[in-house]
This record gives sequence, C-alpha cells and structure tokens, in this order.
Amino acid sequence: MRQPSPVRVMLTHAGLTVFTVATLYPVLWVVKMALTPSQAFTMGASPIPTEVSLQNFVDVIGTSDANGWLFGRQVLNSLGVSVATATVGLVLSTTAAYALSRWGFPGRERGMNAFLVTQMFPGVVMAIPLYILLDTFGLLDSMMGLTLVYATTSVPFSVWTLKGYFDTIPVDLEEAALLDGASRWMTFTHIILPLARPALAVTGLFSFMTAWNEFILAATFMGNPRSFTLPVVLQRYVSDYGTEWGHFAAGAILVSLPVMLLFFALQRHFVEGLTAGGVKG
Repeated sequence: MRQPSPVRVMLTHAGLTVFTVATLYPVLWVVKMALTPSQAFTMGASPIPTEVSLQNFVDVIGTSDANGWLFGRQVLNSLGVSVATATVGLVLSTTAAYALSRWGFPGRERGMNAFLVTQMFPGVVMAIPLYILLDTFGLLDSMMGLTLVYATTSVPFSVWTLKGYFDTIPVDLEEAALLDGASRWMTFTHIILPLARPALAVTGLFSFMTAWNEFILAATFMGNPRSFTLPVVLQRYVSDYGTEWGHFAAGAILVSLPVMLLFFALQRHFVEGLTAGGVKG
C-alpha cells in the first residue's frame, strides 16, 4: 500500500486541527461564561475567562424552594422521565420489531408505513390533542404523563431501528434452536436479544437523549417548578427583561454531562448498531 506524502499528511492534520478548533470554540465560550462570575454576555473574542469562579455552578445546583432542594428534584425528574421513556420504548418496540421482521401478516406493511408517517411531524403538532388527553386523565404535571407523551415518538423510531437490525440476524439460528426444543420465547430472549445488543444500546440511547433534551412539550405540560425537567429549568434563566448568562451556561454544562457520559459509555455499541442496522443480508 502506497504511503501518503509528508505534505499530504501535514495538510490533513492542519485541516483536522482547524476543524477541531472551529467545533470546540462555541463549547469553550459556554465554559467561559459559566466560569465568569457575572451574568453579562462577554463580548471579547477570546474563549479564555479572565476571572475564574464556580459561583454560577453553586447557584444553579443550590437552587431550592420552600419544600427543599429544587434542583435535585428537577434532576430526578429528567432522569426518571428519560430512563422510563427509554425502557418503555425498548420493551414495546423489541417485540413489535421482531414480529414485523419475522412474520408476514395482513397489515404488516401498512403498520410500518404508519410508524414512518408519525416521524414526519414534529412533536409540537400534537401538543394540543396531547394536552387535552393528559388533562382528561389528570396527568398534567405528572412524570407518568410526560413519559407516555415521549413514548409516542420513541416507540415508532425504535421499531424501525430494531426491525432493520433483526433483519440482519440469520433465521437459521432460530430454526436450529427450535429443532433443539427451544420455545419461540427462549429463542427471542436467549438468541435474538443478545445478538441485538448493539441495536438495543443505540435505540435506548436515542430514546434517552430525546426525552432528556426535549423542551416544548415539557414546558407545555408542566406548570409546577417541582415538576420541571432540566431543559425547562434552563429556559427560566432567559426572560423578557434579561438573561442570566452565567447561570444559563453553568446549567447547560450540567445538563450535558450525563448525556456525554452515557454516549462515551455506549460509543462502541453506537457505531456497531448504526453500521449493522442499515444493511440487510
């Protein structure tokens, strides 16, 4: 194999360096505002803070009300809703995707197309009917209600993702297990699900991130500050009369940390799932 010339290597590294700097510059700006002990928007071009303080993080984390530690409750709200949404999405979509992948039955193609159509509309389009439903069943300001709302978008996406991955798993493995006396449920839980671990990790990660970062529906359905999720909390630092940039930047970093850690923990499965799920054969 022919080795690239030194000039080409240098140009490649220089281009990657410029791209990395351009990508990290906005992130460094957010870090700068979070570490600057001021709520004003800094106009300098340098992303390096002239004065470093953790007071903004202390203020955000220490937010409380008459009932106790408010920020801690809001973190639990986001975590609970995101985990529940990912769990509901995986539990319902794995069985549905497996059935759609392995059996032909009346309405199969129409069902898949219906799942696809639901993904063409933004969640805000369904805000009014969902609000009416939640109000009718008394689920406003409820973590269960918000989880059910997020599951309406999580399940169709998860079904499509997992169905594509199940198509890549040879049916011969299941037939061999059935000949050995295994039941259909045993083949599904002991053969299919372990082989589909990368796809399950990708699907769960996307469902978690969608629920963790969603703002519009959470702000619409949640009116009590103790029911807020973290994106709604961040929006409260922006008002008609001013913006608490330091608190906003500190909160944005705190909100991003769990997703970053989860992404790096599942990075290997993330790559495997995307590459294998898009190929049939």
